[in-house]
Amino acid sequence: MRSRLAARSTRLFLAAAAVTALAATSTACSPDDVEGAGSSSASSAESSSPSSGAGASSSADASGSSASGSKGSGSSASDSSASGSSGSDSSASGDKSAASGDSDGGKSGYGQSCGTNDLDFSITAKSQAGGYYLVTAKAKSGITCYLDVNTPSVSFGSGADGVASPVGQGGEDPIKLSGSAVAYTGINPKTTDGEGGKEFGSVIIATSDDDPDPAELQLPDTATVDKPIVTNWSANPSETVPVIV
Repeated sequence: MRSRLAARSTRLFLAAAAVTALAATSTACSPDDVEGAGSSSASSAESSSPSSGAGASSSADASGSSASGSKGSGSSASDSSASGSSGSDSSASGDKSAASGDSDGGKSGYGQSCGTNDLDFSITAKSQAGGYYLVTAKAKSGITCYLDVNTPSVSFGSGADGVASPVGQGGEDPIKLSGSAVAYTGINPKTTDGEGGKEFGSVIIATSDDDPDPAELQLPDTATVDKPIVTNWSANPSETVPVIV
């Protein structure tokens, strides 16, 4: 009986010890401590969060600066390229002007003396004054020039006896030829009487005696040539009927 009581007392002591230990544990983990622990954790989280935000902001700023720099560089390169293109256009424009200047053989088309190769000629037979040839001269398309030498150089063949002598009729000096403007000269192939003379089917004409490129005109008919004569250039065809005065 006593042993049972002793065993029961021992169990009661152990139970009381367990209750005491549990109470001590509860006291150690009081609600205030739990709340404090929660606040500490939250504070720690909050303190770390701004750091992360600042880092992200710095990273974003750096990325923005880098992008801005890249954009600026691209703009500069584009501007440089545009400037280069402008230079190329100017160069192209310069090349185009030079090519245009060469298209007329280097002639400006204004203020120059008429060379034979600047003119187009036509020739017709006239019956006045015993018969003569009227030569019409006109500047080629795009050319403006002046007949500075009053009298053309005219010959039938290459011999001295075929050279036409000037008779000094008509003429203005100089005559401007451009567009539809024309000048005239009259050639009488034979001023002698009788049957003498040589036959020619063409006449050679030049704007001056030393012109390197004379023109050879086919006559409307075969001409008998003996002591030929030629008038001055004139803008009026009636002044170019060749006669010996």
